[in-house]
Order: sequence, then structure tokens, then C-alpha cells
Amino acid sequence: MFAESALNVRNKRVQNLYRILFLMMTVLLVIPVIIILSTLIAKGGSIISIDFLFTDPTNGMTAGGIFPALLGTVWIVAVALLASVPLGVAAAIYLNEYAGDNWFTRMIQLAIINLAGVPSIVHALFGVGAFVIFFGFGTSILAASLTLAIMTLPVVIVSTRESLRAVPQAFREACWNMGATRWQTIKRVVLPNAVSGILTGVILEVSRTTGETAPIMFTGAAFFLPFLPQSVFDQTMALSLHLFVVATQVPGVPENLPYGVALVLIAMVLLMNSISIAFRMYLRGKKKW
Repeated sequence: MFAESALNVRNKRVQNLYRILFLMMTVLLVIPVIIILSTLIAKGGSIISIDFLFTDPTNGMTAGGIFPALLGTVWIVAVALLASVPLGVAAAIYLNEYAGDNWFTRMIQLAIINLAGVPSIVHALFGVGAFVIFFGFGTSILAASLTLAIMTLPVVIVSTRESLRAVPQAFREACWNMGATRWQTIKRVVLPNAVSGILTGVILEVSRTTGETAPIMFTGAAFFLPFLPQSVFDQTMALSLHLFVVATQVPGVPENLPYGVALVLIAMVLLMNSISIAFRMYLRGKKKW
């Protein structure tokens, strides 16, 4: 039998200390989430019902449901994804697969970094000037969604570019040696192997667009509308703005109503993320190396 050396014993002790430290840090991250969810469920769970989800607000938004805001959030998020994901993926493909290391590429990268750091209220003002006034979309779903798309574009570009970089260069060289063009290589080899990472960026975008309030407050979301949107050129209600309104602007709101709206908003984010994660896992299982 070999006895452990003093160095091995010390290394094991240090490893255990780091394991405990990282476990404590993980627990500290999880505890606030559990507290928030528990509070929302305790104070807002009683109001959640089929009628609450599928009826309109009544009595000056002090009663009734949240269906217009729920549907409007789906509209805004869906249009924002349709606008930002193709553009972000295309930009990432250009930067990673086509562009060289020159001043133009560095300017684009700097612009992406700066765009990621712009406050959401500044994006809101840009959306008003560009989409509401200049392009003439008015206060509409389209203007609000395009504003959110511009705001979340850096997330899609960065996550897609990192996913493309993770694909081994040998895959590309093998395709080129077989006579494939650069685009054929990207389409048939690079993108299929990077799609799970691309969906990670989409998941992050869904989470952010669903919860943003300032960018849509001035571009397309309304405090209250007595009708459902029929096209992207209509205004709509949104859960994030509705939560702000019933929590701060409307007197006489039952205590459990804002908590119920917040609970539905978080549940909606979790549902969208779960669908995206499930789809990512499905694609990852079918991926062939």
C-alpha cells in the first residue's frame, strides 16, 4: 500500500475548500431567485386562473384579466426575433467567415460593443426618432419590435460568432479540399454545428425582450387598449408595461394583481426559454460530427 504524500493531502484539502467555496457562491445565486419566486407565488398565485389569463382588464384595470397584454407581448417578441435573428446571424457569419482583420472590421466590432452598452431609454428615443417618425411606422408593434431588435442585436451577433469560432477549422478545410465553396461549407457544415450556440443567443434575447419596458413605452405599447392588435401596424398592450402601470399608476388595484402579472411574466419567459432549450437539445442530439 502506498501512503499519500503530504503534497497530495494538501492538494485534496485545497480542492475541497474550492469546491465548498464554489458551492456557496452557487447557493448565494440561487437563494434570491427562490425568494423572488416564492414571494410572487405566495402573493400572486391566488389570482391566477383561466379568466385572469384570457379576459380583458376591467374597472380601470383594477379587475379582469391580462389577455391583451399577454397577446401583445407575444406579438412584440415574435416580430423582434424575426427582425434581429437573421440580421444578427448574417452579421456574425460575415465577421467570422468573410471579413479580414482590417479597420472596417474593427469599426464594426467597436460599434457592436458600444451598442451593447447603450441604456434602454436611449434605444427608446432612437426608436421614436427612427421608426415612429422617420420611417412613418407610428406607435406600433413594428416600431416597438424593431427598437427591441436593435437593442438585442449585439447578443445575437456575439453568441453566433463565438459558436462559429468553436467549429474546428479542420471541418472547413476538409470541405474546401472536396471542392465545396465557402458558402456551401458554411451552410452545410459550419452552421449545423453551431446552431446550438446560436440558439443560446436567441434564448438570451427572448428573456430580455420580454421584460423590457422603456423601449416599448414610447414606440408601440399602450397603457390600455379596448381591442386586440390585428397587424404589426397596430398598438398593443404588453405585460411589462402593464405591470408598471398597475403597480404604480392605477389607484385601488388589489394587492395580488401586480404580483399575479409579474408571476405570469416570469412564467412566460421560462416557457419561451424552455422551448428554445428543448429545441437546442433536439438539434444537438441530431448533430453529426
